Amino acid sequence: MSLFSTGEVSKQYGVSVRTLRYYDQIGLLLPSIKSDSGTRMYTKEDLQLLEKITLLKSLSLPLTEIKKIIGEVTIKDILTVQKKDVQTQLDQFYSASEKINTLLHILEIEGELNWEHILSLVQTNENVKISDKDKNWEKFFSDNERKTLQSSLPKLEDASTAKWVNILKRIEICLRNNSEPTSEEGLLIASDVLLLSHDMFQGDTELEEKFWNARKSEGSSHSLNLYPISNEVLEFLDRAIVSYQTINT
Repeated sequence: MSLFSTGEVSKQYGVSVRTLRYYDQIGLLLPSIKSDSGTRMYTKEDLQLLEKITLLKSLSLPLTEIKKIIGEVTIKDILTVQKKDVQTQLDQFYSASEKINTLLHILEIEGELNWEHILSLVQTNENVKISDKDKNWEKFFSDNERKTLQSSLPKLEDASTAKWVNILKRIEICLRNNSEPTSEEGLLIASDVLLLSHDMFQGDTELEEKFWNARKSEGSSHSLNLYPISNEVLEFLDRAIVSYQTINT
């Protein structure tokens, strides 16, 4: 039978000698052999019990609770619970990552961040699904159209949003330089938007037109909780698209 001293167990499992003695004192982990001189020796079965204790402690369970259940749970039970705990942490990290991406894209669009942007992400879930806002969306779109939009529309946290951010930046540059929507750059922007829009709406031209009509209305955009874009930018884009389509028809 293999036996392990307190020092060996401490080194192998990263548990202090003081902790092992405390576990012995409260009856949580009793060494199978303890001499009159106080020497403690642990068997492989003792070490398996220590592994259970360590796993349960990682789940933030107090020692009093661990002592109650230690003999009633298997390693599989513990790992199953720990897996759920890890998944919860991963979900929280993913949510935090999405919020950071959202703020980064807002920063790219507007060039600055204010506390309203930050607090809106801290206090509420900005990435509300379309199905959660049916009262507003159902005024404009059918059930099937809402499902299509839910899967197709870029969200602020998505990497694909960068393409639309660049479109907005190019339009803003045109406006600063007093470039007309009919200029070469304006027509190129219109062409890029039409290509992106065609992919986004999967070729459904009717839905595409309905969405952009709602998008161009400040009231509709607000009620649909779409990211606010200035009327100046939308007007430039609308005129550029009309010009592009006129030239290419």
